[in-house]
Amino acid sequence: MLTLPTYEGMLAPYELSGDPLTPRAPEIALTRTAFAAAHVVSDPVRERDPWMGSPSVDWENTLRFRHWLWDQGLGLAEAMDTAQRGMGVDWPTAKELIERTMRDAKTHPMKPRVACGAGTDQVALEELTSLAAIKAAYAEQMEAIEAAGGQVILMASRALPAIGATAEDYATLYGELLAQASGPVILHWLGDMFDPALAGYWGSPDVATASETVLSIIAANAAKVDGIKISLLDKEHEIAFRARLPESVRLYTGDDFNYADLILGDGKRHSHALLGAFAAIAPAASQALEALARGDTDTYHALFAPTVPLSREIFKAPTRFYKAGIAFLAWLNGAQSHFIMPGGFQSSREITHYAEVYRLADQARVLSKPQLAEERMGLLLRLHGIG
Repeated sequence: MLTLPTYEGMLAPYELSGDPLTPRAPEIALTRTAFAAAHVVSDPVRERDPWMGSPSVDWENTLRFRHWLWDQGLGLAEAMDTAQRGMGVDWPTAKELIERTMRDAKTHPMKPRVACGAGTDQVALEELTSLAAIKAAYAEQMEAIEAAGGQVILMASRALPAIGATAEDYATLYGELLAQASGPVILHWLGDMFDPALAGYWGSPDVATASETVLSIIAANAAKVDGIKISLLDKEHEIAFRARLPESVRLYTGDDFNYADLILGDGKRHSHALLGAFAAIAPAASQALEALARGDTDTYHALFAPTVPLSREIFKAPTRFYKAGIAFLAWLNGAQSHFIMPGGFQSSREITHYAEVYRLADQARVLSKPQLAEERMGLLLRLHGIG
């Protein structure tokens, strides 16, 4: 039993329930595509000046976490926002991450799907002053991903809102990028709650207007679009948006608050998943999707329902700091040996938050190694002068 801080400014005892899910592979094929977006682990011994320059990556722990996801039948969204792109992880590091991950994925017995983020972050924002420059930056990263054998995710670029790109600019740029891709790609709409620099993406701050722009881009290039990942935390918008997609184009939900209902669907259309939350709740996600594939919606809801409060806590405002909660749970579950992140990002959340994540993760049955989790939570508490 541990004594944990609460949001009421109190200290309260908490004892683990002792009822964790056992991580395992699905016994049948899943009926939803599910990508978990994974984080990067720093090497605390080799790290120097963690707020500046390229991070020193603990490759063993970083790749171990990916194997842990794959072993449970999940796909991987690599080098995305969850991996701290533009928030501690630069393109050279991301490129090496993609290459290492793809080598491991090709030999993994589950043959996992891996999609990788292509952006423009290898070029300084102040140098990306034209569509031609932005296109060249995207193209370089797309080529590197395809050379490694990964599927391309066209990540939202901060450069486009920075130059005040219009809807016509987005249509031109994305049309050219999709034309050069060797296979269907995943588009990426990340709301400004995840990254304030992306406000006004698709050429308008109005979501309805922006939706019309991206839907027209998809319609004009449907053969080259596998799907679109939307992270706006707006359930009703996602349902209305996916109803207008061509039948061949998937909606990959990035809604870490409402994923259970969106993945289940409305009887006509459903969402697939590309979620940072799935990296935090992998056993529950895998086993809930297995239940859905069996047609067992009662078990599906029973597994997912307690994960929603946990996900809402991890992704609370400021939402962009959610990566810390995912790395924290990976540490508690023994998927990595320490709780150090690029740029010292573990310090972006307070001890009360970590205590609440610990409680909610237990109640969601995703603390796979309770004894280890309690020991490590105790270490973090003592570091903060508690216990």
